[in-house]
Amino acid sequence: MNEILEPFLSNSTPTSQLELTISARNLLNTDILSKSDPFCIISMREEPWQDQYYEIAKTEMIADTLNPQWVRKVVVNYSFESIQRIRFEIRDEDVTLSDFLGYYETTLSDLISYTGRQYIRKLKGMREAKQVDCGQIIIVTEELSSCKQMVEIQFKATNLPKLNPIIRNDPFLVISRSNLYGDSYSVVTKTDPVRSTQNPTFKPISIRIASLCNGDFDRDIKIECYDYRSNGNHYLIGTCYATLKSLSAHDEPPMTLVNEQRLRIQASRCAVGQLFVEKIHIDEEITFLEYLRNGTQMHFAVAIDFTGSNGVHIDPNSLHYLCDERMNSYEIALTGVGQILQHYDSTKKLLAYGFGAKIPPSYKISHLFALNGNSENPYCSDIDEILQNYWQQLNTVQLSGPTFFSPIINSVISIAKDFQDGKHYYVLLIITDGIISDIQRTKQAIVKASSLPISIIIVGVGNADFKKMFKLDGDSVRLNAKGREAERDIVQFVPLEKYIARSGLNQHIKSQADLAKEVLAEIPEQLTSYMKSRGIKPTIVARSTPDSLLAVTPTMSSV
Repeated sequence: MNEILEPFLSNSTPTSQLELTISARNLLNTDILSKSDPFCIISMREEPWQDQYYEIAKTEMIADTLNPQWVRKVVVNYSFESIQRIRFEIRDEDVTLSDFLGYYETTLSDLISYTGRQYIRKLKGMREAKQVDCGQIIIVTEELSSCKQMVEIQFKATNLPKLNPIIRNDPFLVISRSNLYGDSYSVVTKTDPVRSTQNPTFKPISIRIASLCNGDFDRDIKIECYDYRSNGNHYLIGTCYATLKSLSAHDEPPMTLVNEQRLRIQASRCAVGQLFVEKIHIDEEITFLEYLRNGTQMHFAVAIDFTGSNGVHIDPNSLHYLCDERMNSYEIALTGVGQILQHYDSTKKLLAYGFGAKIPPSYKISHLFALNGNSENPYCSDIDEILQNYWQQLNTVQLSGPTFFSPIINSVISIAKDFQDGKHYYVLLIITDGIISDIQRTKQAIVKASSLPISIIIVGVGNADFKKMFKLDGDSVRLNAKGREAERDIVQFVPLEKYIARSGLNQHIKSQADLAKEVLAEIPEQLTSYMKSRGIKPTIVARSTPDSLLAVTPTMSSV
């Protein structure tokens, strides 16, 4: 673990562990044709030994809203004996950059000692003299329960009112828990919209009971049913209230959805449908570490872009430029991410591919070739060996194109499909500079891979238009290809340009650490979500190197 972050995330004797729920209202609008797409970056520093803030977490982005309620919680270790300063910086997501919307700084002790229900403060702008109203930040702080149970619950609704005479509703649910004093609520999870129906059956929700009600089965839970609107102004259909105890009771009657705004005006016509618990299951949570410690082996594969748009490696302007004074973009991504992942792969067999080059002796274009030149055994023992082969290939192949991803993803699929017993999990790192040329086939491959033990990390280098890459990342909207939806969000896309440090060794090292933290943050949840979706629980087994991996590696040829 990065020693800079350790006091915040892994203090061996914290006074307590805190969960922060963050929302904002009346944010600045920096978009012209729509509303801002805000997310919040959370940073901390501990006085007196740290002189700057270090990012510890980031919320999800919520599209087209000036009043975001972020679902993703922030968990920090609180130490009574320390001054722990915390900074909340809200930004508007853009394709390559993000616009500053406002910030607020305080201490954990201020948040904890505040006697009100919600900690509400004005956001500050970059230039205080301008006195720009940046809106408000709302922080709810609660001590985290040690409850390790998970609940999977599925809802269905009936007889929802038709809001448009021409088209049907696209309903979705927003679930919130009551805060400590019961007079306000914080969002904990949402369902995906169910298209064109007045009687939706929503996809199952899987959530930690600590997040849903902090382990208190009698704690109030608010369930709101909205009609989805693409501009972010979702229409509230109705609301109902429950507890986890009542939701899990088999003899409970259906809940009545009530339009509370209509109730204030006309009490006789407030019911707007019914909400049922279709199924519910409560079980002990199994963590990422428990899977790794009890037999799950992680495997690492890397694919490097050798298309012509990178520029030849002897050109100082090339993204592949090799020199002793500084790392190029590919070397930064390989070392920053790969040096962490390689330690989880005890097989010492790291798959290493190249794509988009003309390969000797025929110099035909290949969209999948072994980086070490051995298509029968395309493995390297560590990142240093991958780097050595990368340098060698730059002096061997001819950069070409176009940029195809589907052959690479399908190659990993062909291996992972034979290892679905929970003992193996595959992480594919693709480093590329280009605009993807086979976007539809890539989407289909990702949707197929989402049902397998696979995660995909895409690092974009250079200044290309990466709009299509962001669409592959299913954080906001689940990826869909030819009418089939991805089972899980398995793709994380990050543009490297956000993390490149321009000068100074320490800053350069920090840029690699920031990159690795960003792209690897979702891997534990992706692994556990796959295991849970297949009902796989870890059993204590002796670890061994799966020699059969080589046997199932597809024979690669120029594509």
